[in-house]
Order: sequence, then C-alpha cells, then structure tokens
Amino acid sequence: MRSILLAVLLATAAVALSPAQASDALRAPTQTVAVGADTVAYRTFGQGTPLLLVNRFRGTIDTWDPAFLDALARHHTLYVFDLPGIGHSTGTQPDSMESGVKLLDGLADALGLERFDLLGWSWGGLLAQAYVIDRPGRVERLVLLATNPPGKNDIPLQPAFLERALKPVNDLADEEVLFFEPASALSRERAKASHVRIRQRAGVEAHIPATQAQFDRYFKAAGGFHADAADRRGQLTRLALPILLVAGDHDTSTAGQNWFPLIGALRDTRFVFYSQTGHAPHHQYPEEVGELVTDFLRW
Repeated sequence: MRSILLAVLLATAAVALSPAQASDALRAPTQTVAVGADTVAYRTFGQGTPLLLVNRFRGTIDTWDPAFLDALARHHTLYVFDLPGIGHSTGTQPDSMESGVKLLDGLADALGLERFDLLGWSWGGLLAQAYVIDRPGRVERLVLLATNPPGKNDIPLQPAFLERALKPVNDLADEEVLFFEPASALSRERAKASHVRIRQRAGVEAHIPATQAQFDRYFKAAGGFHADAADRRGQLTRLALPILLVAGDHDTSTAGQNWFPLIGALRDTRFVFYSQTGHAPHHQYPEEVGELVTDFLRW
C-alpha cells in the first residue's frame, strides 16, 4: 500500500512541475566573461562534449527554443552566448566576419574550450563557417541550421522576410513568416508552441536588438561574407571537417536551395531538408532536430 501511495505522490509531483522547472535551458543562470574589452553574457548547462552555439540575426540567449536546447543538453555541455553589444552582453558588436572570428576565439579561450563542436543558425551559421575556415583544427564537427554558403547565392532574401525582420518587436504572426511556413497549418501550430516555450523566461523582448545601428553591423558582416574576398567558398569545398546542414524548404531568409551547387563539391557534408518548414526547422521540430544533431555529433 505504501509503495502505491509513494508512486502516486511521485507522479503527482512530476505533473506539478512547470515546464520552466523541468527545463535546464530555462533554469540556467546568465553569467558573464571578459573577452578583450567586451563583456559577453552566456549560459552553460547539460553534460557531455562541449557544443558552442552561434545565434541568428537579432537572436539572443533568450530566443533559442528551450525544447531544442534541452534535447541537445542530454548529451552535450551547451554554451549559448550573446554577441558583444547584443542582448545581455556589452561591448562592440562585430561588423565583419574577421572580428567575429576573433571574438569566438577569445570566447572559447575564456570558457576553457580547447576543442569543441560548433553550431550556427542563420547569421550565426555564416560566422560559424568563417570560424572553421579561418581557425582550422579547433572545431571537431560543424552544424549549420538554416544558413547560406559564402559567396554569391542565387536566391536572395525575400521581401516577405525583410518586411517583418526589421520591426522593433515581432509578434506571433511575424514569427510565422520569419521562421515557419504560414501556408502550413502544422507549421503555424508549431510556431505558436515554440513562441510559448520561448516566453516562459521573462523579459525576452527587452533584450532583442532593435536599432538600425545594430542591424547595420549584422548586414555589413554578412555583406563581406558574401562578397567573399578571401574565397571562403573555395576553402569550404576543401575542408575535410564533418558538416551537418539542416534546412527548411520554405526559408524566406537563407534559402537552403542555395547549397545545391555545392552538393557535389563539399567533402564531408550531410544535407537534411524539412518540407513545409521555414527558417527555424529546429524550432518546428525541436526534439527531432535535437536528436539528429546529437546523432551526427556522436560520429
């Protein structure tokens, strides 16, 4: 009888836990570390091999979907951070890939990461590619989420993305266009669920970059990446580093189809496309993409 009562009490307690209480991503405290003259805010949690995550245009440590991070944290020690001058960090926001690479190198040093896996989403994927090319040998494996390769790409940013991406504050309807596929009922449903999960942490909007000066520095760095004076596109095809690329087929920002000309040229890359999915496949399918990334990083 006592064992039955104990089982009932334990089950009741588990149900009573709020998602925030159950989520490592939502419970992780914000810490800071000095990187040169900048103070970089970061959170670390999970267990296993180190995985450093580089965020999207206007993304902060608050805007990752906690369900995706929790899925990764089962097998990895995660490090999520804000760029200097963005979110919870202070200092000078990078306006070139070269300054971004220097920042990542300094951050990895400050965090004590000699060798690590690297994941970049969107703008963060551009910087992640620049880093593995400019600093070969430090990253074990690279994960690219909804991003584009260096150099000229055939499919540009779509007007529907730009109309909403530069608003000071984005609501759920904006997010459906920016990160999901609004023509799909399933994608809209997943957009709402992700929106709710992210906002379980208070004050998310307060730290999202919203000034033209911040936008311009993002765009300047991305412009240099695509002008590609250093021929990173060519260097990427000679890279033996294992790469996983995950994309949605309706991405209005960084169309995954821009990778098609490189499929036969890259040496060790896996491509995964999700149909009826936009710029955030890992927010539409957090558990599934989390497992996909984890399986890749085990190799």
